[in-house]
Amino acid sequence: MTPDFSRDHFELLGLAVRFAVDAARLERGYRDLQSQVHPDRFAAATEAERRVAMQWATRANEAYRTLRDPIERARYLLQLRGYDTEEESNTSMPADFLMQQMEWREAVDVARDAGDVSELERLRGDIRRSRDEMLVMLERALDADANFVAGCSLVRKLRFLEKLEAEIDSALELTEH
Repeated sequence: MTPDFSRDHFELLGLAVRFAVDAARLERGYRDLQSQVHPDRFAAATEAERRVAMQWATRANEAYRTLRDPIERARYLLQLRGYDTEEESNTSMPADFLMQQMEWREAVDVARDAGDVSELERLRGDIRRSRDEMLVMLERALDADANFVAGCSLVRKLRFLEKLEAEIDSALELTEH
C-alpha cells in the first residue's frame, strides 16, 4: 500500500463525504483498511515499512473513531468545508436553548441531591430525545441544505447536551454507591 496521507477520513474508509454514514459500510471500510495495514502483517518487513504500517494503522483508528461519533463526524466534516465550530470561543446560544439547559441542570441538581434515580433516568431520556432531534437537524443542515453555519451552531448545542448527559451519568454513578 502506497501511503497517501492526504486522503481525508471519509476517502480513507471508502465513504462519501457527508454527515449521514452507513454504519455497516463504516465498519466494513475500517476492517478492510485495518486488514491491509495492521502492523502484524509487517512483522518481517523493514523498519521503515513497519513504521509506515504503524502510521497507517493509527490513521485508520483515528478516522474510524472520528466518523463513528456523530458530533466528531460533524465537526470533522465542517472542518473539511472550512468551518470552525468555535466551541471554545463562541458560547452564544438562543435564549430558549439556554433556558432549557438551565432547567435541566437545576432538575439534575435536585434529583442528584435527593438520590432520585428514576428522575435522573427520565432527564437523561429527555436529553437523548433532544439530542436525537438535533442530529436529524444536523444531517439536514449539512447534507441537504449545505448550511454549515447552522451545522456549527448545532454542534455547539450538542456539546452542551453531551456535557449535561455526562453530569447525569456521574450523578447516577454516585447514587449507585
